Amino acid sequence: MNHDNSKLITSNDTLARLAAVIEARRGADPAHSYVARLFSKGTDAILKKIGEEATETVMAAKDGDRQKIIYEMADLWFHSMLALSAFGLRPADVLTELERREGLSGLEEFAARKLETREGEGT
Repeated sequence: MNHDNSKLITSNDTLARLAAVIEARRGADPAHSYVARLFSKGTDAILKKIGEEATETVMAAKDGDRQKIIYEMADLWFHSMLALSAFGLRPADVLTELERREGLSGLEEFAARKLETREGEGT
């Protein structure tokens, strides 16, 4: 896979900046901040938004509208970042996991997760 490191660094910086904005707005006045409003409604409200945005992303992809896919995916990522924040996690945690998986085939990674699940269940 050919990576443009300058774009990767910029992307990481963008996610980190957005995470910082989310953290700053979590405790703001819910009347003036969408982020604060969602957090004031609780984790279930944030998770519901992720479900809605995932559905909208799938619908955009089924329509094949590239710009709409990007728009809906941005909404999905944003709301996913709210969930990360709600659980005390950061985008860097997800990026670390993706880096861990880099170089593994999808089938190898799936088999490893399946084995971990079985071992956790004691079977």
